[in-house]
Amino acid sequence: MTYGIITRVAAPGEAYVAVHRAVLAHADRVSLEGLPVHIGRVTAAGFEVIEIWKSKEQLDAANRAVVDPAMVEVFGDGPPPGPPAVVETFDVRGLVIPAADLFS
Repeated sequence: MTYGIITRVAAPGEAYVAVHRAVLAHADRVSLEGLPVHIGRVTAAGFEVIEIWKSKEQLDAANRAVVDPAMVEVFGDGPPPGPPAVVETFDVRGLVIPAADLFS
C-alpha cells in the first residue's frame, strides 16, 4: 500500500538543506527505491518534509540506511536541537506520477 508521511520540524530551513545534502551524498537508487515523491519546504515554524513511499518497509529501510546516518553526520550523536519533530502518516488515496509508473 502506498504510504504517506509528513514531518514537521521546528528548525531553520538551513538544517533541512544540510540534512538533504548529506542524504543525497550517501543515497543511491537502491537505498531510495520506493520513493517516488519527496518535497521539502520552509514553513513559518521551520520546515516540513512530505514523502510518498510505495511501502512503509521501504521508508524504514531508507531511514536506517541513509537518513539516520545523515542526521548523525549533521547533528552528531545526539538529537537535533529544538523540539522533537511532529510526524503524521497517512494512507494515500490519490496519486498519479506517470514517470514513476505509480498510480494509487
